[in-house]
Amino acid sequence: MLVTVGRIGRAHGIKGEVGIDVRTDEPDRRFADGATLVTEAKVSRTLTVASSRWHSGRLLVKFAEVPDRTAAEQLRNLVVQAEIDEDERPEDPDEYYDRELIGLAVRTTDGADVGEVIDVVHLPSQDLLEIRRPAGNAVLVPLVEELVPELNLEKQYVVVADRPGLLDPEGAEVVPTDEA
Repeated sequence: MLVTVGRIGRAHGIKGEVGIDVRTDEPDRRFADGATLVTEAKVSRTLTVASSRWHSGRLLVKFAEVPDRTAAEQLRNLVVQAEIDEDERPEDPDEYYDRELIGLAVRTTDGADVGEVIDVVHLPSQDLLEIRRPAGNAVLVPLVEELVPELNLEKQYVVVADRPGLLDPEGAEVVPTDEA
C-alpha cells in the first residue's frame, strides 16, 4: 500500500539535494539511506534515497537518480509515497496510521452509535477525526484523549466523549457576549 510521506520542496545547493515537506511521523525511517519512494504524478517515478540529513530544522534529501540542481528543481512540488506493508504498525503504541482509523465505527461513551470515521485531518496543532453522522453530515472531532478516550482497532470502533455541539452542531450552547 502506498502512503504519502512528503512533498518535495526547493532545491538546496548544486549537488541535487531537495528540501522535503515531511508528511510522516517517521521521517528518519521513511527517508533512510536506500529507501525507495514513488512520486505521485501522471507519470510516476521511483526515487532512491542516497542520503538524508536535517539542516536548520528542515529535512534535506539526495536521491540517487538526481545528479544536480537542475534535475532537483524539476522535482519541486511532487508528492512522494512509500510502500508500506498492510500489517505494519508505528513504533509508538499510541500512534496510528490514518488507514487504520478510516472506516472505524464511532460510538459515544454511553454506547450509542453515532457515525463512522471517514478521514483524518492533520493540522499544525493537532489531528482531527472527520466523522460522517447517520444524517449524512460530517463533523470534526479533535483527536485528543479527553474527547477520544478509546480506540479499539481489534474490534473496529472509536469512542467519543460527546460534548454539547461536538457531534451535533445544532446542540451547541450559545453563550452571549457583552457588547461594548
